[in-house]
Amino acid sequence: WIRLAALVAGGARKTMRRSAPRRRRGAVNSGSKKDTGCVDSRSQRPHEEQDAAHTRPGYRICMVCDFFFPKSGGVESHIFHLGLCLTRLGHKVVVVTHSHGKRCGVRYITGGIKVYYLPFALLFGQNTVPTFFGSLPLIRDVLVRERIDIVHGHSSFSTLCHEALLHARCLNLKTVFTDHSLLDLNTTGSSVVGKLLEFTLCDIGQAICVSFASKENTVLRSRLDPRRVAVIPNAADWISFTPVRRCPSPSRLKTQIHVVVLSRLVYRKGVGLLAQVIPRVCARDPRVIFTIAGDGPMRVALEEVRERHQLESRVTMLGEVAHQDAPAVLRDADIFLNCSLTDAFCIAMVEAVSCGLLAVSTAVGGVPEVFPPDMLLLSPPTVEGLVDGIGRAVQKLPVDRHEFHRRVQSMYDWRTIAKRTEQVYHRVWQMPTRSRWEQVQRCFSCGAIVGKIFACVLLLGVALCTLLDWVLPRASTDVAPDWLGLTLPRDSESSTAEAEFGRRVPSSGRGVPTHPGTSSPTARATAMAAGLRAATTTHLEQQRRHHVSQVQ
Repeated sequence: WIRLAALVAGGARKTMRRSAPRRRRGAVNSGSKKDTGCVDSRSQRPHEEQDAAHTRPGYRICMVCDFFFPKSGGVESHIFHLGLCLTRLGHKVVVVTHSHGKRCGVRYITGGIKVYYLPFALLFGQNTVPTFFGSLPLIRDVLVRERIDIVHGHSSFSTLCHEALLHARCLNLKTVFTDHSLLDLNTTGSSVVGKLLEFTLCDIGQAICVSFASKENTVLRSRLDPRRVAVIPNAADWISFTPVRRCPSPSRLKTQIHVVVLSRLVYRKGVGLLAQVIPRVCARDPRVIFTIAGDGPMRVALEEVRERHQLESRVTMLGEVAHQDAPAVLRDADIFLNCSLTDAFCIAMVEAVSCGLLAVSTAVGGVPEVFPPDMLLLSPPTVEGLVDGIGRAVQKLPVDRHEFHRRVQSMYDWRTIAKRTEQVYHRVWQMPTRSRWEQVQRCFSCGAIVGKIFACVLLLGVALCTLLDWVLPRASTDVAPDWLGLTLPRDSESSTAEAEFGRRVPSSGRGVPTHPGTSSPTARATAMAAGLRAATTTHLEQQRRHHVSQVQ
């Protein structure tokens, strides 16, 4: 039904465009949406047109990152939940990422979020090969086709994010960047990434960091004005991550204490510390058992430690766990352990505390900002410190799991995060568009030699965009229809687990059959939207009642 509704709406919009009188370029009707979201690279939008266009109900936002579903992680979860809540606020959200195996093309996921899985080659892990302008034709086509207003890049480790923000500057689009990680300031690799981030953020509209420690790190690395950096934390889907109905009895804690670790098994997540902590904790307290959920290159080290100390019965390796299965893994545990060596904000820890677990973590980065001391026990990033922290957590058990859940519900809500991000979009949209000379001057500020190189890269991108405008005119690009108003209610409390509505969808509304005895395409699309909205509201009400009964 969603595919058919999109097809019908595309045909209806095309019919209305053919029958509507042609208007001159740049004309905007007051109180209505503007025609094009992309500004011509050869001209600038007047400030009066921006104020007139700001009166429309929502923006067309393109979120770009190498890290997205079906892979699981903190950045993936952040993009998905933020996009879903922004859709409920009336905005159109499009996600651009690279292909994952057979998942290539256009997909629709929960809430009408449109995802472009572009066929880019991977260099290492989930990062695409850096080409500067190799991705320009595809990304430009997506931005023009979707009439994007704001390009929102995520993660300084994402190659696709840096390239998309560069292309957006060449197209005179508004840009926003969110940094999710911390980097050292005294290593060669961090210096290279920091210089690239400085070039990306020298002309950014607004930057967002997930913690104050992350903001300080980003400002130092990119030499960005702190007034252009907002601090908006992550949140958790507290409807999905709920505690068990009955708390574990004290008699069970006398025989077994369950510690869970949920993270990528990489060096940055402190897997080396974890491999030394597990044998010492098991030797000190025979009641403690471990469950490790996650996968990565350092999984072999943990398996070797488990075999060397003969802890197969007390250490369980689950491998990579899907996001929808994470609540079941967390509910069975008593303590959540985070051994990260550097972390801006740990979403997995928020989800664990939402399930009623007592958290033990290293005091690094922005982790101390997440919870008060009665919900989070901090330890130095050493083996002795983590062993002592787990011992203090064992003495505090049991805890009131439902009280923890209620406190997380009041502190971290994706709807509040989306509204704060919306305010950032408002500020960015009201900023005047910079001229090419101002953009070049900002590139010069990156360094005496590197600044000139960055300016040449920017001017080359502008020239390529002008060439593409001549070879592939924007007027010949088929405009994609917007989502048919099938967004969820703003005040609904729905589960935000990933669920795809359909497979590949066509990019236009051509070839829609007209059946005899039916009404106009617009009326049929409206009826389909109303029916699906009613069904969605009923499903959300059932989920809300089920959640209330669980809490009671």
